[in-house]
Amino acid sequence: MEPLLFMNELNREQQQILLKVAKDAIAHRFDSKISPHTHDIKYDQELHQQGACFVTLKYKNQLRGCIGSLEAHRPLIEDVVGNAISAAFFDPRFPALTEDEWPEVQLSISVLSPREPIQVQSEQELLQNLRPGVDGLFICADWRKATFLPSVWEELPEPQAFLQALKRKAGFALEEWPSNIEVERYTSQNF
Repeated sequence: MEPLLFMNELNREQQQILLKVAKDAIAHRFDSKISPHTHDIKYDQELHQQGACFVTLKYKNQLRGCIGSLEAHRPLIEDVVGNAISAAFFDPRFPALTEDEWPEVQLSISVLSPREPIQVQSEQELLQNLRPGVDGLFICADWRKATFLPSVWEELPEPQAFLQALKRKAGFALEEWPSNIEVERYTSQNF
């Protein structure tokens, strides 16, 4: 299967289908009459192309779970279902979502573009190349790695603050810039 090349191809109807299957997959845990199966709804074949996404849950405007895939490794519709269930019940930062919380949960999906390497020699050079509000960023050196979705710019709009928080998430010291660091960017379509 060809990977989903860029998310602008997802129209409003496709977005609504993905939101429905994500919500149904979670709701099934609380009501077995709700089907979590993607074959129970009509959708076009584009959603069966390989794609990568993150599913984010917020409860009372606070993060309640966020799990995703950085690389396309299964059909997008299946990635949405799997990541929705994981965000709700298996995000290690939070206890499993409860039935009482579920009615107030806001769910969003970020469908990712393929990652592309950014060749930079220093942190300062990376800061100059970042596109605030556009770039998702993935950093990796040895066993330490972390990513921020483009939506994190809403909370950290300054490039230096964004990068420092990402480095902290990965386990780097703030002044550290490993010689073997790998940096990749990606974009996303959020709905």
